Amino acid sequence: MPTYTGISSEAFRHPLDRQAEEALRNLPGFDLISRKFVEFVYERPQLVYLMGNAIQVGPRQYSTIYQMFRECVRDLDIYPEPALFVVQNPQANSYALGQENPYIVINTGILDLLDEAEIRAVLAHELGHIKCGHTILIQMAMWAMSAASALGELTFGIGNFVSQALIYAFFEWRRKAELTADRAALLVMDDLNTVMSSMMKVSGGCIKYAHECSLPEFIKQSENYHALDDDGLNQVYKFLIYNGAQGTMLSHPFPVERLRYLQEWAVSEEYKQIRRGNYQRSASGAVNVAAETSPQEVETLRQQIEELQQEINKMKKSD
Repeated sequence: MPTYTGISSEAFRHPLDRQAEEALRNLPGFDLISRKFVEFVYERPQLVYLMGNAIQVGPRQYSTIYQMFRECVRDLDIYPEPALFVVQNPQANSYALGQENPYIVINTGILDLLDEAEIRAVLAHELGHIKCGHTILIQMAMWAMSAASALGELTFGIGNFVSQALIYAFFEWRRKAELTADRAALLVMDDLNTVMSSMMKVSGGCIKYAHECSLPEFIKQSENYHALDDDGLNQVYKFLIYNGAQGTMLSHPFPVERLRYLQEWAVSEEYKQIRRGNYQRSASGAVNVAAETSPQEVETLRQQIEELQQEINKMKKSD
């Protein structure tokens, strides 16, 4: 597998990802969301939950998966190494979150459905999110939507500031961020078919009839899907489906769309140059996945948590 020493995430970031994030950050309300997120959200509870309710992958725990994971971390030049957890869940899914302590969660459904090469592609995809700093924005998007729907009338008072346009922008960016993470998977795998087959299986594959799934047919399906755009009304339907016409907004592009984007990049000069070692490098060599929060904000949050713990202890003593 190729290794990209010192590579910057900007070397492979999809331009639509970059544009969507810029549009998101320029929207009214984004700065407020950023401040409230730093003030109220703390990622340690989720890590505590995973430590208590999942299997943390390591040298003596899912050792084969751990070896693949470490190789992907090396190939994308990510430091420090994120944590990796396996959760008992039959749904074929995975995700990356966390900023100060980034981590990846992979469901047992992925391990059961995919072969080792395809699992490696999934790991590389999630590491791509961490490499590009997507995780903090993903967490902010999740919190903003939750706050807007459930906390608007409570003490945060955030409901009045979270516009529908901001929610749309968060979802639009999340979909475009997947295109960048797909590129990270292709860089690590250097095998387009493996990345595409992992997408196909996660879309609708099953163990029992896996031998009857055809990647060439799925690629044809992708071509047929894009041919639907010849009718302008279909483009309207696609937009509506993505943005909640069927009850919920979609956080990921359709797999058949991701296939097309990745196929185009696989034959691009940009990809070829990166494979030759001609790519933008980060100033510090490996990506810095430490929190962007200022030391003062971290110290304030720590003090607030200590004060809260003291109040809890007082209440316990008084009982």
